[in-house]
Amino acid sequence: MDTLYITLLILAGSLLAGFFGAMTGLGGGVIIVPMLTLAFGVNIRYAVGASLVSIIATSSGAAAAYVREGYTNIRVAMFLEIATTFGALFGAFIAARISTSAISIIFGIVLIYSAFLSRHPPRKSGAEKPGLVAARLRMDSDYPSSEGRTSYHVGNVPAGFGIMLAAGGLSGLLGIGSGAVKVLAMDRAMKLPFKVSTTTSNFMIGVTAAASAGAYLHLGYIDPGLAMPVMLGVLLGSWVGARALVRTKTVKLRTLFSVVIAVMALEMIYNGIAGGAK
Repeated sequence: MDTLYITLLILAGSLLAGFFGAMTGLGGGVIIVPMLTLAFGVNIRYAVGASLVSIIATSSGAAAAYVREGYTNIRVAMFLEIATTFGALFGAFIAARISTSAISIIFGIVLIYSAFLSRHPPRKSGAEKPGLVAARLRMDSDYPSSEGRTSYHVGNVPAGFGIMLAAGGLSGLLGIGSGAVKVLAMDRAMKLPFKVSTTTSNFMIGVTAAASAGAYLHLGYIDPGLAMPVMLGVLLGSWVGARALVRTKTVKLRTLFSVVIAVMALEMIYNGIAGGAK
């Protein structure tokens, strides 16, 4: 196939990946890696490297719009990034030393359960009162809704911090943004409203992916010729997705989220059984 034609196809697929990544807070890696490996025959390590670059682009493209609209909780994001960055560095350190096949299968099973949980949200959105850590760090905030600015409390920060360590480790090991784990940590453990969880996840995944991408760049697994069309497509897609999210009802957003992470789960289980993640 002509190189230009292939590049345009990768660009189009990356645009779609960026759109769904911004809408769900997952990052584009969930679509980028299987697209490059299955449709274009790219070595999985180079696909992961391009995926990490695209995740940074997704975060950059969507985060500014979400912050401007008043959805993102920056205090929560900056605190939890301490955990995800340490986790990502540790995951990248051991990525070349152990097989991730078993981790992929376990992660896929966890994501299937996560998809079930996202379709059965808590009866109340937001904690009834702020947790001790949240109160000390003044994490409580508000976000725009159909009723105007709606206030919410942030609860159980230690549990969220611990889950974020695991999310960062998975990012370094598997080359994903771990947005699904981040969203569910904030939505389920810390009781943030769902749109706040997804937008804050978008703000965070770029930093997590950057920590992992540095290790992959050092190992020579980032090809500029592949990463460039992926990054440009994801950047444009995330810009469109960020604007679509503010007009999307939370119920529809939860449905989209559950479908995407269910697909991600099947991908992880398949890669683990087939030995695709080594």
